[in-house]
Order: sequence, then structure tokens, then C-alpha cells
Amino acid sequence: MSSPFDVPELVGRALDLSRQRGFITSTRNETGRLLSALAASRTGTLAELGTGTGVGSAWLASGAAKGARIVSAELDPSLAEDVQRIFADVDTIDITSGDWRTLEQHAPFSLIFVDVREVMAEIDHLADLLEPGGIAVLDDFTVSAHWPPIVDGQVDSVREQWLTDERFVAVEMMIDADASLVIATRR
Repeated sequence: MSSPFDVPELVGRALDLSRQRGFITSTRNETGRLLSALAASRTGTLAELGTGTGVGSAWLASGAAKGARIVSAELDPSLAEDVQRIFADVDTIDITSGDWRTLEQHAPFSLIFVDVREVMAEIDHLADLLEPGGIAVLDDFTVSAHWPPIVDGQVDSVREQWLTDERFVAVEMMIDADASLVIATRR
């Protein structure tokens, strides 16, 4: 019997790649478990925008409903190849080498996971990629006790925009003392 602190085997392979590649900021296990739980409620196509070493995609796959498909894009061709190798035996995950916009052909998405700040700022574009009822999970925010959210003495306009956009029902969740994420569901 596994404990709630164990990571799925596929996640372990992606974490191994993270260590080999020197990535110190891959998807946290707390975020991963949330992704897995959300993926279990989704059908259709799920996307990770910014593959990195594939940890987020591995968490999505660990909970994905039967028949769901996961697509992800990584800018670094060498890294994309490494991730493709660790997912070679998983026919429900497609890793593309290229900009996140290369995934538009697979839209609409029932879930999008984004942990790249420049991509999060593309709220209009991302909203168009989500199906009605689709969920966007935006990772890697610094906890702020203020409204509007203040980070390093400045308003975090990306987070503010996601939390106030009329097209979404959104909530910020603290996942650790120093980290939060935003979950936004498309109306």
C-alpha cells in the first residue's frame, strides 16, 4: 500500500530528469497532487504550457480520466527530446518541441496548467483555448497578504487580472508558506 507522500512512478521519472538537468523549481508535489485530482475530473484534452522536465504532465497523467489526452510544449528542443523519452511508453501524452502556441491545434482544452509568467499574461489568448467549464491552473505565485497582491513592492498585475476577470470564477490557493497558485474556471 502506498502512502499519500509517495509519488507515482511516472512523476518519479520526471523528477529524476529534473535532478539530472539541474532544475530546482519543478512542480511541487502539493501542486502535482492538485493537478492529479483535477485531471481525474476532466475529459478531452489537457495541456501543460511549458513542459520543463515533464513533472506537471506526469502529475496530470497520474490522475487523468480514461480517454483523456495530455499535450505539452517545450521551447528547448534537447529538453523536449529528453521528456519524450521518459514518456515514450505513455500513449496518452504528446510532448512537442516548440512555443506553447503550437498546441492551439489541439484546443479546446478542458484543463490548462501554466507555470510560465509570460504565458500567464496572455489571459485573452488562454481564455479562448479553454472550453466552457475548462480550468486554468496557474502556478508559482508568491504569497501576498495584500489586495491587490503586492510582490517586491509592486502590484502583481497578472494574478490580479486572473482573479478579477469576468470570464472566470477564480480562487487563489496557498500551497505552502511561500507559494500559491490560481485556479480559474471558464464560465
